[in-house]
Amino acid sequence: MASRPGKVAIFEQFAADGIRHMFGNPGTVEQGFLDVLGERPDMEYVLALQETVAVAIADGYARAAAAPALVQLHAGVGLGNAVGMLYQARRGHSPLVVVAGDAGVRYDAMDAQMAADLVGMARPVTKHATRVTHPGSVLRVLRRAVKTAMTPPRGPVFVALPMDVLDAETDEPVVPSTVPSRAVVPLPGELDRAAAALRDARSPLILAGDGVAVSGAQEELTRVAERLGAPVWGVDSSEVNIDAAHPLYRGQLGHMFGSVSAAAVRDADAVLIVGTYVFPEVFPSLGSPFREDARIVHIDLDDYEIAKNFPVDVALCADPKPTLAALAERLPDAPEVSAAPAPAEGDTLMDAFAAELARLAPADLLVFDEALTASPALNRRLPARVPGSYFLTRGGSLGVGIPGAIGVKLARPEAEVVGFTGDGGSMYTIQALWTAARHGVAARFVVCNNRRYQLLDDNIEQYWRERDVPSHAHPSGFDLARPEIDFPALARSMGVDAVRVDKPEQVDRAVERMLAAPGPFLVDLDTGGTG
Repeated sequence: MASRPGKVAIFEQFAADGIRHMFGNPGTVEQGFLDVLGERPDMEYVLALQETVAVAIADGYARAAAAPALVQLHAGVGLGNAVGMLYQARRGHSPLVVVAGDAGVRYDAMDAQMAADLVGMARPVTKHATRVTHPGSVLRVLRRAVKTAMTPPRGPVFVALPMDVLDAETDEPVVPSTVPSRAVVPLPGELDRAAAALRDARSPLILAGDGVAVSGAQEELTRVAERLGAPVWGVDSSEVNIDAAHPLYRGQLGHMFGSVSAAAVRDADAVLIVGTYVFPEVFPSLGSPFREDARIVHIDLDDYEIAKNFPVDVALCADPKPTLAALAERLPDAPEVSAAPAPAEGDTLMDAFAAELARLAPADLLVFDEALTASPALNRRLPARVPGSYFLTRGGSLGVGIPGAIGVKLARPEAEVVGFTGDGGSMYTIQALWTAARHGVAARFVVCNNRRYQLLDDNIEQYWRERDVPSHAHPSGFDLARPEIDFPALARSMGVDAVRVDKPEQVDRAVERMLAAPGPFLVDLDTGGTG
């Protein structure tokens, strides 16, 4: 391979891996390779005004494309800005390749301006973190980053790229990264054990997470659920792992309180856990929530998560899709499944808006859901049914709704994409609207505006109940009404058309305008009352 600077070679490697976008915010120590990027017509630099936005857009892109997304951060300060959203990506297993520059290996002993231990900063919020220190290994390390990010359990990988290493010549060859297959199935005897543990259960239950979606195992999961007659709960589930309208689907378990999960599983005499860990609450139960005599089978490619918190009877580190298919063959024919009760209807503006969107939207509608306390109404009217059509916030970082929808639209430009967020969450990353306008990303955004951190209201009331604290006024820090945020004006200031909806009679026209808009469009939807 002809010798050329590492800052040139890295783009050859990105091209070989099919990477066509770099999401980032520029900095001085990255200027060498950003200068080269300007000469690469096969690579689009998607400019974000803050690193949190860059990571969140890349997260949405990686989820929708099921492919690695490339993020550029600026040294330690940019990495610091991005840490919260990298935590989100790590918890959600997003395959991000995150690069950041530093001044150079030659300056390590100087402890100069902007010096920081980038690898040490990134390690807690990534699957792997490293630094290139020799020009002869730049591409090798980047290929390893792609492989690691994309191998289940997927996750973000960080690579520090010192300026002097990239300025140096390298003759490394460019070859596509190798991603190993983990489509493994347990031995027949292990599958027999799993089937035996589940087969004769009187009250079976399934807990399913995003490992199902990554594996493409939705049909196989449904077949096993039907053969067992087992209700299915989503756990750490942010994509379509089973049709939300299926009569066996019971919805999502919460991410806050262990008592909720304990109530859901306490009567089950056999539990199948697939593609998730248990349980992902902020305040989990310390004791096992399962019956003492419950037989528990856990299938996942993430061996760390199997029996991490509670022992299981059959632990299978395997790919959910072929494993569930083989398990279904060992189970009796499906009993008749009775229809689930219809969800209660609501009369909020969110109900009306989601119902109208369901009526007018094309079949390829993709939803990014950070509606939080408004999500129940959204899901009543627009249940997540088709794999790859729905992306729920995950990992705990606010502010993913707007940039996540931008990333989804960039990955799936032919589809209609609507991102829902809250008024509080939106303000973490509102500058993402500018990126949508700059790059002509015709995603749609709905701000569910109740002028509060409503989730905190709900959680503190739970806290009071658990401690017998008399109900009283919520903390003033939960209130966002003073001064009121003018979201349409804010959107227009960044080049995005917008409309305010605070009356039922405005809903139909707003949905029509949103879907007809040639570019990005924002709806400020009043969700503070019933409408």
